[in-house]
Amino acid sequence: MKDDNSRVDIDPQTHSFANRAKWMLNKVPEVTLYFWIIKVLCTTVGETFADYLNEHLNLGLTKTTYVMASLLIVTLAFQFKARKYMPGVYWLAVVLLSVVGTLITDNLTDNFGVSLVTTTVIFSIMLAATFASWYAVEKTLSVHTIQTTRREAFYWFAILFTFALGTASGDLVAERLHLGYLVSALVFGGLIAITAVAHSRFKLNGILAFWIAYILTRPLGASLGDLLSQARADGGLGLGTVGTSALFLVAILALVIYLTITKRDISDSKAIRLEEHTA
Repeated sequence: MKDDNSRVDIDPQTHSFANRAKWMLNKVPEVTLYFWIIKVLCTTVGETFADYLNEHLNLGLTKTTYVMASLLIVTLAFQFKARKYMPGVYWLAVVLLSVVGTLITDNLTDNFGVSLVTTTVIFSIMLAATFASWYAVEKTLSVHTIQTTRREAFYWFAILFTFALGTASGDLVAERLHLGYLVSALVFGGLIAITAVAHSRFKLNGILAFWIAYILTRPLGASLGDLLSQARADGGLGLGTVGTSALFLVAILALVIYLTITKRDISDSKAIRLEEHTA
């Protein structure tokens, strides 16, 4: 699924300096098969690596959250400072957001006793509010137009809430509804497939299809992570959080290096994608 949008060529000779300075090259990757593969890998790592930090380093959920949130803030500082999409920085931010989103949900459920139903509802509302605010200000939710700092801020807030919501809803389906990790992964994978068919065959809006799929990849990744890492007695395959996290981190690193070299996920710098009526 691609976040469809129109293409408008920008001629530097016909724009003022102030107008050119306002826009950056798109700060996020093109929505390709590589994008979705790395996204699922990142969401799986978010689940397993968060569990690893909490269980093996004995920092506890709260201290682990502080450490990972600090790393995330530093990474996002580099991401915002960049003037174009940089695969290494971008995907490191996504991995850390996945971990932090998982830890936020785990803190609420384990330390504060908030039910998974409540956290699912809360993060759904927060994500909806983010999208509503983003659209009210920018008149678009397209990831092809992340060319200003304000749009990028909306983008990363949305990503954070998709990860927190995905963790809560994934755990709710797998554990509280007793479907198990494999069935949960099949359910969320099936919903993504339905969204893809609705977009390709029945003309579901590309931007809407993109964000639905993006939200659903989080519980899909969480279910896959738990399926691989949890003990066989608990319905998993028993690979452990260390082995699962290492496997997926290596896969992410290999793909990011490949994309850095080939630039297969970078937009054409001569054609900046804009909505027909942007702010």
